[in-house]
Amino acid sequence: MPAPADITPRPGYPAQLLAVSGRALAQLVRTPSHSCRAEAARKLARHSLWLSAAGAALIIVLMLAFDQTEIQLMPVRGTPSLWPIRILTDFGKDEYVLSLLGGTLVLLALVAAGLHGTRRGLLLGLGTRLQFMFLSVALSVFVAEILKYLIGRGRPFVSGKADPFNFIPLEGTGAYASLPSGHAVTAFALAFAVSALWPRLRVFMFTYAIVILLTRLVLLAHHPSDVVAGALVGMVGAMAVRYWFAARRLGFAIRADGTIVPLAGAVSGRLKRVAHGASAP
Repeated sequence: MPAPADITPRPGYPAQLLAVSGRALAQLVRTPSHSCRAEAARKLARHSLWLSAAGAALIIVLMLAFDQTEIQLMPVRGTPSLWPIRILTDFGKDEYVLSLLGGTLVLLALVAAGLHGTRRGLLLGLGTRLQFMFLSVALSVFVAEILKYLIGRGRPFVSGKADPFNFIPLEGTGAYASLPSGHAVTAFALAFAVSALWPRLRVFMFTYAIVILLTRLVLLAHHPSDVVAGALVGMVGAMAVRYWFAARRLGFAIRADGTIVPLAGAVSGRLKRVAHGASAP
């Protein structure tokens, strides 16, 4: 007698969406499992320390020798002809970048919940990479907001004169939230995250980040030392998130020497297999 066919009903769409979302969140907090994560942690600590030390030295030099001169050379704040720069600078605004990445993640989850098998696996793999980019920016921006509040550095000419040493710690208003630059944090965190996943985009992404950095100077929103500090916070924050993902084997692998490399071939390989399967007789 033939075995009865499996007639177990497939879970409905809401249950599938809940499962996809739960898996996406659970993978971020699972116990680290990579055997080389200790060496990667040591390498992260060394690189972060050296980068922070060099960045701090550069920030101090800029404060002492260049900030005041630079802001005096810039056009007057609000100059009408700078409208293209004001549009361009918004491409580094954390609200816009995080909204785009977060919205894409939600859309991806909605689509993946209606798929099965290889197609769902493809989207979930892409979702892991989007999670990495989102968290790289979000963590860096969160740290930057705390630093802004604690440091309380005045923006250029906020006191009516070019004073790069105008500080009111814990002041908490936008006028005294100059260090570090939030746009620079966002742009460099995003540039590092995308470059970590797809190294061939490194030149394009860091060009984008530098352009955003320059718009903040031209618009007199920040001193040079502010944008350097922002770049430093963004990169170190993204480096920390990359380690978190690599230690859990999410989107990255760790070599024996502690070097973290992207699993770039996983998605592309699956795409090729899907394409071949779709065209097969």
